[in-house]
Amino acid sequence: MIRHIVYFSVRSEDDRQRVLDGLRLLEANPHALLLEVGENLKLDSLGNEVDFVVYGEFTDAAALDAFKAHPSYQASIAAVRPLRDLRIAADVVARRERQSS
Repeated sequence: MIRHIVYFSVRSEDDRQRVLDGLRLLEANPHALLLEVGENLKLDSLGNEVDFVVYGEFTDAAALDAFKAHPSYQASIAAVRPLRDLRIAADVVARRERQSS
């Protein structure tokens, strides 16, 4: 399983809701096992530059590629890119699968 984590910051506080709405377009994408879009709570004492986090889980690289090729991904990029400042992405192989409750 691949975990895809992307951090965003906005250029202007006035655009926070527009960026959040643009990131939430990703929730319509069927290729993720799990996809969460959230606002950073900014509870860390060392740094709080990040405004939003996108967290996704994918069965493999092919599923992540399909996610990125989906129209909702392109729509999200079109909505968010002009308004964001920082974007940092990381893709990691999960050492353990999540346990279902």
